[in-house]
Amino acid sequence: MTTYAAPLEDMQFALDLAGLPEIAELPRYAEATPDLIAAVLDEAGKFGAGVLAPINAVGDQQGCRLEPDGTVRMPDGAVEAYAQFLEAGWNSLPFDPDYGGQGLPGVVGVAVAEIWHAANMAWSIGPLLTTGTIEALSVHGTDHQKEVYLPKLVSGEWTGTMNLTESQAGSDLAQLRCKAEPAPDLGEDRYRIHGQKVFISHGDHDLTENICHLVLARLPDAPPGVKGISLFLVPKRLVAADGSLGDANDVKAVSLEHKLGIHGSPTAVMAYGDDGGAVATLIGAPHQGLACMFTMMNNARLNVGLQGVGIAERAYQQAVAFACDRVQGVDVTDPATGRATIVHHPDVRRMLMDMRARTEAARLLTYYAAARMDLAKAQPDESVRAAAQARADVLTPVVKGWCTEVGFAVSDMGVQVHGGTGYIEETGAAQHLRDARVARIYEGTNGIQAIDLVSRKVLRDKGAAVRALVADMRATHDALTGAPADVAAMAPAFAAALDDLEATTTWVLDHASPLDAQGAATPYASLFGIAAGGWLMMRAALDARRRLDAGTGNPAQWQAKLGTARYFADAVMPFTRAHRAAALAGPDSLMALEEDWF
Repeated sequence: MTTYAAPLEDMQFALDLAGLPEIAELPRYAEATPDLIAAVLDEAGKFGAGVLAPINAVGDQQGCRLEPDGTVRMPDGAVEAYAQFLEAGWNSLPFDPDYGGQGLPGVVGVAVAEIWHAANMAWSIGPLLTTGTIEALSVHGTDHQKEVYLPKLVSGEWTGTMNLTESQAGSDLAQLRCKAEPAPDLGEDRYRIHGQKVFISHGDHDLTENICHLVLARLPDAPPGVKGISLFLVPKRLVAADGSLGDANDVKAVSLEHKLGIHGSPTAVMAYGDDGGAVATLIGAPHQGLACMFTMMNNARLNVGLQGVGIAERAYQQAVAFACDRVQGVDVTDPATGRATIVHHPDVRRMLMDMRARTEAARLLTYYAAARMDLAKAQPDESVRAAAQARADVLTPVVKGWCTEVGFAVSDMGVQVHGGTGYIEETGAAQHLRDARVARIYEGTNGIQAIDLVSRKVLRDKGAAVRALVADMRATHDALTGAPADVAAMAPAFAAALDDLEATTTWVLDHASPLDAQGAATPYASLFGIAAGGWLMMRAALDARRRLDAGTGNPAQWQAKLGTARYFADAVMPFTRAHRAAALAGPDSLMALEEDWF
């Protein structure tokens, strides 16, 4: 397995393109100077490469171990890595200084988290979920909950989890059976939780002394369906009013799943209340739990999309290293030179360029969406905040869905570049593929993300957010047409992709029935991802040409950006036409077979 090196120049470029310089001018983020951000990324790259990456294969090979008392033991090196993570203060980067955070923009936290995901995706799931827990408590927690729990979560001394899924319900949260009963004998606003949750990432571990579980459950007077779900905070160990830890709570892991990948991340079946009831406090209002949990879910969905970026980068780096080292065949452009490394072969170049272009587009899209969230929080102009939030909302399911598809596709191509050795575990390429697969499933399958995009993000506001995005895309196209020839050459492909996005959006708005909309959802989401990622690749090309002409920075980097953007325009963007055709075909062929014909 090759080593990992954080692509710091590419990451800094993506941060600039996402708007970090403008965000850093806001009073809330005044300390986010270029020198500080560069230093943070540099140190994060060292931590990822030197601490997390070396234990990635160890975690994959060893997995996690469940003790009879319900305690989960992490693979060798994981606990020590987390101790170093805490000591360096990495967990606190993007959070509120009032609770011990460093107050940096969220998009900087996203860039640093990309390094964790690329270096060791399984290990990084713990901090990912803690980030979502912090977001949910920050928005919906009581003052007391914030005072007691947020400092420990922000520092990373405690971690968080998300407990939604039950075996009989899956993604249909209306079928949840987990119960919450008021427990006045334990004090005001105390409840006892009874039930079981499945597929709980980092449900138990030995990294920290406490774990804060956010659990969806029903109160006795709950109406049926999703309107009867409440959200509760259930700590692994009871927490006193002053924040000190007490006895173990009535919650434990009862089994660990045996998974295709992410073996270094414990995925647990969690039992609540087997011995009288797990003590909990309510988060938000009764029966409003799903709305509260969506704060955490949306944060997690963006970060799962980021996992796709990280694992794609890792797979790409490994494929490039192999292709530049493996000698096989001759260079078809100059056969007389004799045997050549496979990077000279056109088909291998096609795979490497595809991996590179899709990875860069996914990074740009994820960073851009994260930066909109920063603007939605910190921009003093209310109208700018609202527009930024609307843009982040419409892009969140695209980031989660399309970027995790990219992560899997790039990891798959990485195996192919290796040929037969890619299918052998010792090379490490197969682990990236296995690890990447789950990101298309958890935090809502990509089919659910597509349905969310169509139903909640397009139909609900009658396409307003998408039209605003397309208007910005059209402005970029206009800039392309007036650019130097090498950049202007990309304009026709981008224009076609925009036409496909606009026409398909119009079709969705005109065919709003659940069958039509859901039948078109997945091809529409795929089209949207290519068009949105392509838009940012076109902006990257314009910026790279500007920097090249100005003589700033590394000319080779800007030439590579131009070449990668041209490949995306030539070889990736044309796929929007196929997705448009699939979406506009309607649902008739999907529903053509009778149930018993399958």
